[in-house]
Amino acid sequence: MGSNSPFYLIFTDLDGTLLDHDTYGWEAAIPALEHCRKRGTPVIIVSSKTRAEINILRRRLSLSAPFISENGGGIFFPKETFPDPPPGAVASDGPGAGESPEGTAAGRGMGVWKISLGIPYGRLTQVLGEIRQELQLEIKGFSDMGLDEISRLTGLNKRDAQYAAMREYDEPFIIQGNAPEDPAPLYRAAEDRGLLITSGGRFYHLQGKNDKAKGMELVTAWYRSRHNDAVTIALGDSPNDFTMLEQADIPVLIRSKRTFQGLKRRIPRLRISDQFGPAGWNSAVLRILSQNGEKVYE
Repeated sequence: MGSNSPFYLIFTDLDGTLLDHDTYGWEAAIPALEHCRKRGTPVIIVSSKTRAEINILRRRLSLSAPFISENGGGIFFPKETFPDPPPGAVASDGPGAGESPEGTAAGRGMGVWKISLGIPYGRLTQVLGEIRQELQLEIKGFSDMGLDEISRLTGLNKRDAQYAAMREYDEPFIIQGNAPEDPAPLYRAAEDRGLLITSGGRFYHLQGKNDKAKGMELVTAWYRSRHNDAVTIALGDSPNDFTMLEQADIPVLIRSKRTFQGLKRRIPRLRISDQFGPAGWNSAVLRILSQNGEKVYE
């Protein structure tokens, strides 16, 4: 790493970004991940996934940085990397809203410092029921589904579907039957109750006023207290990533089958990857790092 190279922080969405939308594979991103590991660049997962799910993934990817779960609902600093608690954090050992089966990978090594920004899950499921009745929509949340249905809708195996069901701050849901052409009443119903609905790659999400950007802001502040030259890179592919992209010094939209009219006007410095998913993530990250004269390999 060159002496004039900034200290980069990489904030990344998962599905459709670092992970392939259909297979959940990340092999195409391995060159950039390895380069980040060698240069000490934190890769910070920011996802709608639960902390149980993210804990599994970060171990498979050999990531030791903080991570942000459920669209900014919770921020977690692994104790193995951060022995001292960040400001406002409390110790937490459980993987999610419920405990994982004893001895599973999600239940081991989950000692973290936790900062909660989201609304408790029980309140979210209650409100989703109210909205269902008010709008007379066939809304079905994760809390209404068994593991078989979650597995079918997500493409996850049953073990990983169990981790996906360990919600703390966010209720994913679908609208069955005839979905409304205009989703505005749905968003207003949540807003009237002080909550927020976002749209991800597969599901709507009901949550508090937390978002990915707020979690990103807190983690960035912690790093900048130690690295004045920290530069933030954010990568995502869905509307629930847009606030994070807006806040980043270097925002990258990972190409997908969807188009977002006006996003370039909203985020003028936005970059768009040439490829989809982890291949796009890999080339975008290596291209950014190479701009400072570093020798990188795709």
